[in-house]
Amino acid sequence: MEWLEVAKIANTHGLKGELKLLASTDFPEQRFKVGNEVFLESNGIYTPFMISSYRKHKQFIMVTFKGMQHINDVEKYKGLKLYVHPEALQELGEHEFYYHEIIGCTVFDGEDEIGVVSEILETGANDVWTIKRPGKKDVLIPYIEQVVASIDVEAKRIQITPLPGLIEG
Repeated sequence: MEWLEVAKIANTHGLKGELKLLASTDFPEQRFKVGNEVFLESNGIYTPFMISSYRKHKQFIMVTFKGMQHINDVEKYKGLKLYVHPEALQELGEHEFYYHEIIGCTVFDGEDEIGVVSEILETGANDVWTIKRPGKKDVLIPYIEQVVASIDVEAKRIQITPLPGLIEG
């Protein structure tokens, strides 16, 4: 089974077992909803944990796990990653994609390869993709209709029509 990473545990917060997460998932409010199950991976073993509280704090997601009400219960998890089953994903609408489907795709302008999507930034108005280019500076591509012409997640290929000045060097 292929597990999907949804967050990294950055630190603890306070003394009541709250964890500070760096989310790597889309829809964090659904993924970390109270009552949902996430899996903590340690040495290849995936242990289930039930979310008992969720809130946003600055750029972090703050959660507690059921039965873990003290910092001593959770401190050992700092630096570890949280995962979900692929079956936990919901169907998306047309032209909607999960981050894991976009990250790793190769981006092309016509037949010219630009690079590979390495990260997705949420900006509010639209997502922005970071494109890693070998030997060159990264490029930021807005996920808007005027730029992204087509996405083939099966082939891991994205076709764009860059706006003037979007890609330099």
